[in-house]
Amino acid sequence: MIRYKLSLEYDGGGFVGWQRQSNGLSVQEAIEDSFKAFNGQSVSVIGAGRTDSGVHALGQVAHVDLNAYLESESLKRALNFYLKPRLIAVLAADVVVSDFHARFSAKSKRYMYRITNRPEPVTLGRGYAWHIPPRLNTRAMNRAASLLVGKHDFTTFRAKSCQANSPIRTLDSLSIKRSGSDITVEASARSFLHRQVRNIVGTLKLVGEGKWTQDDVKDALDARDRKAGGPTAPAHGLYLVEVSYDTLEQELAPL
Repeated sequence: MIRYKLSLEYDGGGFVGWQRQSNGLSVQEAIEDSFKAFNGQSVSVIGAGRTDSGVHALGQVAHVDLNAYLESESLKRALNFYLKPRLIAVLAADVVVSDFHARFSAKSKRYMYRITNRPEPVTLGRGYAWHIPPRLNTRAMNRAASLLVGKHDFTTFRAKSCQANSPIRTLDSLSIKRSGSDITVEASARSFLHRQVRNIVGTLKLVGEGKWTQDDVKDALDARDRKAGGPTAPAHGLYLVEVSYDTLEQELAPL
C-alpha cells in the first residue's frame, strides 16, 4: 500500500461536517466517493481535524492508502474532476512515509475565525463570517485573550459532546486583528477541544461589546463549567487554516 497526504480546501456550508454521518453528505464521504468513481477502490480517508457542519477549510490535511502508485499531479486532477460539483478542492496529493498520520503526526493546527463588524447587512460575504453590528473593542478582546494563552483546563470552552479524554490543552497563541470592518481571530495549538475556538470567540465577543471584563473571562476559565462561558459563535465564521508537520523531507517517502 502507498500512503498519500492530501491537502484540501472546502466550503463547509453544504456538508454535515468532515466525518461521515448518516444524516447527510460529509466531506470525508465525498472524497472517498471520488476515489471509488475514478479507480474503483474503496478507501478510508483520515482527516487531521473533524470540522463541524458549516466550518470551512483552507488547509485541511488527510491521508489515504492506495494499492497502486499514482503520479501526484494525476491523482490530484482525477480527484478534483470527480469531486465536481462539490465545493472541495484537492490542492496537493503527495506520497508520504507509511507511518505518517494526518491527525497524530500533526505538530500544530491553526484556526481563523472571521467577523464582519459593521451595522450594514452582509451581502457577498454571507455564510463566511459572523455579522456583528455593534462596534467591537478589539484591544479589550486581545487583553482578555492573553489570559487564555498557555496550558489550562478548558472545560468552560469545550462542547458538552466533546469526547476528548482530558480538557487540558495548551493554547500557543490567540490574537485578534482588525482591518476596517473585518476582524479575524487566530488561534494555534497542537490540538483543540470540540468547539473550543467557537466558544472562545463567543466569549471574547462579550468583552468586545463591553458586557464582560477580563476578570469575567478569568472567572469563566477558572469555573471549569461550560455554563460559565459565553455563547458558541456560528460555525460559518470558522476556518481550519493550516496543519503543521515536520519538514517535508521527513514526510516524503522515497520513490
